[in-house]
Amino acid sequence: MSYPDQHRFAMQLAWLSRAWRAELDRRLAGLGLSQARWLVLMHLNRFPEMPTQRELAKSVGVEGPTLARLLDGLEAQGLVKRIGVPEDRRAKKIALEDKARPLIEKIETISREVRQDSFAGISEDDLKRCQQVHAHILSNLEKR
Repeated sequence: MSYPDQHRFAMQLAWLSRAWRAELDRRLAGLGLSQARWLVLMHLNRFPEMPTQRELAKSVGVEGPTLARLLDGLEAQGLVKRIGVPEDRRAKKIALEDKARPLIEKIETISREVRQDSFAGISEDDLKRCQQVHAHILSNLEKR
């Protein structure tokens, strides 16, 4: 692959990521959540047990203070709660409140619709090949 093709591919990947998030934001706007907040809810929902604040920050890919501010907002909305860890006074586990469950279901539904619309007309073989290419690029990046 030539340099201009590599450059074009990298730019398309960045544009795709931005466009995907923008479309999700547009469709989720009516739920009263910023992208950062709904992302925290989605990550939190995928943990089999309540994560610590540190584990959740790592999963979301944000620094601790950033997550703390997001959790403050989600807590004020009644969507999450922090629970002290008896064996470590500084640690907090994060739990979803019941009020968050229907909201997460709406987020999941909207996310599924975005995926269906985005992958329309793309064959399974093309999708698998694209995933292989992305995995190879990610592996190359992680070697560094």
